[in-house]
Amino acid sequence: MTGFTQAAWQANLELFETTRDMPFNRELAEGVLPEEKFRHYMIQDAHYLEGFARGLSLVAAKGWSADHVVQFAKGAEVAILVERELHAEYFERFGVSQATFEAAELSPACHHYVHFLQASCAQEPFEVGLAALLPCFWIYREVGLAIHERAGPDNPYRAWIDTYAGEDFSEAVDGVLETIDRVAAECAPRSIRRMQLAYRRSAQLEWMFWDSAYRLETWPV
Repeated sequence: MTGFTQAAWQANLELFETTRDMPFNRELAEGVLPEEKFRHYMIQDAHYLEGFARGLSLVAAKGWSADHVVQFAKGAEVAILVERELHAEYFERFGVSQATFEAAELSPACHHYVHFLQASCAQEPFEVGLAALLPCFWIYREVGLAIHERAGPDNPYRAWIDTYAGEDFSEAVDGVLETIDRVAAECAPRSIRRMQLAYRRSAQLEWMFWDSAYRLETWPV
């Protein structure tokens, strides 16, 4: 019997392929993405990851076991500490000060994504919150691996590429996939439907996030 994660992946495969091949990721792999677009992305991503970490903390508190609490609380720590180091390297390169970062508003796409995740993790059951968080783990890994295959060693965004194509991140993703499949196996069909919808919404918001960075999105009014 197919587990939840593989069923969700296949149901949203076309969406993933569209995300993998969108202009932002294609140009990132080729090393020709304009710096201003990557800079916009990194600022928004740093804001996003704080919200993502808060979502992980909310899910950790709802864990069905002590192992769940440890797994997702640790995930929240990694999201803030490890990826903050990655952002710091690019902020220094692009001349983004702490004051500039703090003054930058969340873009509409980032704002929507962060609030969707936090609402899902706070208001929905444990399993639905997990499903909402999954695309950020899984899609990032698969996009990172696809970019890694095409990127040259002198790609200016190599540090980002190596992070999401690395073994440590991949192992963390595998752990999340395993946990979600075990949790879903104990859920009723109604809960599975809510998990499927949460997964798809987050997968759509992944596309919107990258697209918004490519367009240098700001609030229209």
